[in-house]
Amino acid sequence: MEGEGDNSDKGEVDCDCDLGWSIGMLLRHYRAQAESCTADLPRGIRGYQLLYTVVSKNLANQSQLAGYLGIDRSVPPYVIDDLVRAGLVERQPDPADRRARKVVATALGIETFRALQNQVTSAEESVLAALGPAEQKQFRSLPSRLARQARDDANRAGRTASVDEL
Repeated sequence: MEGEGDNSDKGEVDCDCDLGWSIGMLLRHYRAQAESCTADLPRGIRGYQLLYTVVSKNLANQSQLAGYLGIDRSVPPYVIDDLVRAGLVERQPDPADRRARKVVATALGIETFRALQNQVTSAEESVLAALGPAEQKQFRSLPSRLARQARDDANRAGRTASVDEL
């Protein structure tokens, strides 16, 4: 089978294909492109996702960080520890709760993130090259909305990703 739902020779786009196949193929292609950009970062693309969240979102503590990422709260410490050792993030005590720690990016972490962000954006553009600019913008928006819904549903149900999924 050449391509699931491929009618490109007819000038048509076939939307009657298996969603799992499409997402799986796209995810493998994304990982291949993005992992080459983040290979030198502790934990690779996983470290990048956590660094992105720390730089881009103002989350009060590690528990909120885990909730945002949709992962079990026991998982982020492993990634955070590696990013701390690399000097990219640090844990700061929460003045309101001595037990809680806020993860913040260091100056090096922000600089590293900005450089990686440009590389990852280029990789994403390569992945989305079959789409025009308006389609790329729409495509980025739709999975983002679905991902937030999936994360929120999982959090409400008490389901989180395992260490292997992060």
